Amino acid sequence: MRESILTIPVSEIFEPRKGCPICRMRDMLEKRTTEYIMGAAMMEPDVRIETNRLGFCKTHFDQMLKQKNRLSLALMLETRLEAIEKEVFSKPNVFESKQKKVKSLVRNNSTCFVCSKVDWAMERLMVTVFEQYKASKEFRELFKSQEYICLPHCELLCNLSAEGLDKRTAADLRDDCIAISSKYIRELYGDVSHFCSMFDYRNNGENADWGNSRDAVERAVEFLTSRKP
Repeated sequence: MRESILTIPVSEIFEPRKGCPICRMRDMLEKRTTEYIMGAAMMEPDVRIETNRLGFCKTHFDQMLKQKNRLSLALMLETRLEAIEKEVFSKPNVFESKQKKVKSLVRNNSTCFVCSKVDWAMERLMVTVFEQYKASKEFRELFKSQEYICLPHCELLCNLSAEGLDKRTAADLRDDCIAISSKYIRELYGDVSHFCSMFDYRNNGENADWGNSRDAVERAVEFLTSRKP
């Protein structure tokens, strides 16, 4: 697979200042990867070997199903099913234990081609984020101006910063992550609470003021899971 399609300038990810920047990074990587394998690359031998071996998780199956080229997905499914049938469900030979079949079943249920590529690219992009955070005052200000960092990616940044930064800079980044997410969760809590209160009969009527609460449930799910519902 041409890894160049997973190269994204980090500053472009942080510039919009809307939503979680790490979610935007992951979403862009997923989009590029799924479009790549659903196109002509689907017929590249090295790609097909990997998709046959790793398969896809439900999240990325859903993303591919939304694209127009269902034939590409069907062709990959055809050879993926064939590979699983041979590896997991064919009768074991005299030198192969039943436990090996079970291990193959477990592996086939826990791997995804897109996840592997996105994880690979995310690791490298995180290094760039930390380098820019350490070296550039402007990038730090851009980082701190984000609308929010979702809960899973707040954890990711806090954990990885301990490995990718010196102790003082890592502490600064963790403080910024917590401050950004803390501010947003208070606002989110207010919107969700307001949404709940609007179902009280006393708040019904033609002039009912929903404020910013109409999509509060969806925004809360996205903040807590990193995925749009």
